[in-house]
Amino acid sequence: MLDPGPENKAPNAVVNGQREVVLEKVLKSRTHTFNYYKIHKTVRLEVEEIWSLDDDAFVNLKPVHGLIFLFKWQKLETQPETTSSVLKNPPPSLFFAKQVINNACATQAVLSVLLNTSSEDLKLGSTLSEFKEFTAAFDPNLKGLALSNCDTIRNVHNSFARQTLFEFDQSAATKDDDVFHFISYVPHEGRLYELDGLQEGPIDLGEIAEGQDWLGKVQPIIQQRMLKYSSGEIHFNLMALVSDKKMMLEKEMKVLESVAGTESRMAELRQLMIEEESKRARWRQENIRRKHNYLPLIVNMLQMLAKEDKLLPIYNAAKKKAIDAQKFKQSKGKAA
Repeated sequence: MLDPGPENKAPNAVVNGQREVVLEKVLKSRTHTFNYYKIHKTVRLEVEEIWSLDDDAFVNLKPVHGLIFLFKWQKLETQPETTSSVLKNPPPSLFFAKQVINNACATQAVLSVLLNTSSEDLKLGSTLSEFKEFTAAFDPNLKGLALSNCDTIRNVHNSFARQTLFEFDQSAATKDDDVFHFISYVPHEGRLYELDGLQEGPIDLGEIAEGQDWLGKVQPIIQQRMLKYSSGEIHFNLMALVSDKKMMLEKEMKVLESVAGTESRMAELRQLMIEEESKRARWRQENIRRKHNYLPLIVNMLQMLAKEDKLLPIYNAAKKKAIDAQKFKQSKGKAA
C-alpha cells in the first residue's frame, strides 16, 4: 500500500456475502492476478505495484503506459474538484465508458489504459481491437453497456471468480462498510486524463508539455488526492501498467546476439529470462490457489472440531473479537 503523504451511489455496492465476481475484491494489491489476467489474453503487459510516488519508484519501469489507482471510496469522490474539467463530449480518439454495472471498475480501469495507448509494445488482440472499433462512435453510456455485454470480456472477467458451493444473498453496502474503487490515469495525445467510470466523462488534468514526462505531472495530482483523507488512512494502492519485461528482454537479446563482446550481458539477460519464467509460474500457481474452492475442506474441519467439542469455544472467542473490533471501528468513526 502507498504511504499517504449523477447519484451518490457507492461503486461495488454489494460487499457482504456475495460470490466474488473477480478483481474488485481480489486485486486490491494482487498485481500477479492483474498480470496473469493480461498474459491470459496475450497482451504483452505487466502490472507493477508502486510503493512510493518518488521519481526513483518509476525509473526501472519505463515506459509506463498508464496508472491504476485504488482508494477507499467516499461521497466526496462522486464529483471532481472542478466540474469544468469533466468532458461531457470527450475527444473521439479517447475511449471512456461509464460504469453501468457493479463490481467492474477494476476491469474497466485496465481496459481504460489498454484502449487508450498507442504504444507499439502493446498490441491489442482481435477482441479488443474489434470492440474499440465497434464502439468508436458510441457515447460513454453506450460504451459502458457494450462493455458489460461483451461475452468474451465478461467470460475472462468472471474466470477469475473464486469457486463456491453456494450462492449467497446480496446485501447493499452500508455507511460503515469499506468500499473501494479503481480509476485510471493515462496520457493521450499530449494531455493527461483521469478515467473514472462513475463520472459523467473523462477528467482533463491539463496539457503535458513537450518533452515532459507525464508521470511528473500525475504524481502531485495523486499525492493531493491522498491528502484529502485523514492522516491515518492508508487504504491506497497504485499500480503501473508497463511493457512486458519478458518481451523487452527478448528484444534486447535479439539485438545483441550478433554483436561481438556482449557475452556478459547476454548471460545476464538469460538469467533474467529464467527469473521471468519462474515469476510467471508463481502467478499461475497463485491464481489456481485463489480460485480453488476450499469450502469442503472448511466444512470437514468444522465437523471435526464439533466432534471434539472445540467448535463452540472457538466460535465464542471469534464472536467476541468481532464485537470488539466493531466497537473500536464505531468509536473511531465518532472521534473523526
